[in-house]
Amino acid sequence: MDLAAYAAAHEAEWQRLDALVKRRRHLSGAEIDELVSLYQQTTTHLSAVRSAGTDPILVASLSSRVARARAAVTGATTPGWSVIGRFALVSFPAMAYRARWWWLGTAAGSLGLAAIIAWWVARSAAVQAALLPPAQVANLVNHQFRGYYSQYAASSFAAEVWTHNVWVAAESLIFGILLGLPTLWVLFTNAANVGIDGGLMIGHGRGVEFFALILPHGMLELSAVFLAAATGLRLGWTIIDPGPRPRGRALAEEGRASITIALGLIVVLLVSGAIEAFVTPSPLPTWARILIGLIVETAFLSYVIVFGRRATAAGLTGDITEAPDVLPVSG
Repeated sequence: MDLAAYAAAHEAEWQRLDALVKRRRHLSGAEIDELVSLYQQTTTHLSAVRSAGTDPILVASLSSRVARARAAVTGATTPGWSVIGRFALVSFPAMAYRARWWWLGTAAGSLGLAAIIAWWVARSAAVQAALLPPAQVANLVNHQFRGYYSQYAASSFAAEVWTHNVWVAAESLIFGILLGLPTLWVLFTNAANVGIDGGLMIGHGRGVEFFALILPHGMLELSAVFLAAATGLRLGWTIIDPGPRPRGRALAEEGRASITIALGLIVVLLVSGAIEAFVTPSPLPTWARILIGLIVETAFLSYVIVFGRRATAAGLTGDITEAPDVLPVSG
């Protein structure tokens, strides 16, 4: 099929459909009939263009036209709260649950690497000296590490932490398109930073303080980063091995899953940022601060497992679906 000629032959009909959609609240009876007819014809055109499969720009343009016309013809809209509810109760937990084994593997690998680095740094004065001069190490373990959490006003610090963590999560996720290799580097860098700080603190007798400061917010924060990285790695692996699905379809599905995870993690990281700004440096007892972090982390994991498993059992993937082609009827 010559798509250029096909588009030229039907462009007038598509433009007329656009014009009727824009005036949908002020159409006569004849124009409503014309709108329905053009919508059905354009749906057929979209199917033909998709079958040709050589012009994604034309497919996207026609898909957008058909979606707008469908809304005008059916007169059906989804309430905003319904969309939010479906995202919160189906889409995000379903996508996160689907990536659970990648998520678990990413978390285990990163935490294991951080523990090895912390052990290596804590037990060797030579390694510590190679990392930082003694004066900087003393400043870090005695003042800088604790002071980091209270150096700014809590609200400003929460916004800064949230922005930084969203950026790290976005990098981990987006880099999956490059076969996941940059995602592995982001994970390594994150694990190394945690391991080095932990090793220096433990090596100078500040291990309890290290965990008291990092656990309240770190449990949820790291879970979010690991989920983003797991989604990115899964996307990268899809490029290598799409499985039984055609590679284009597999990439489209995993790409949509990535967007869903990214949107959900914005909220998750907002919560962890608030804990880091308001709970971590608070005068609450250490056990109380850690307990708050543990409760929030348990609630998040339980939410993903319960709602994600329920959605999966019901055959819901959380993927984007098109609204059905239905027409209003009377009687």
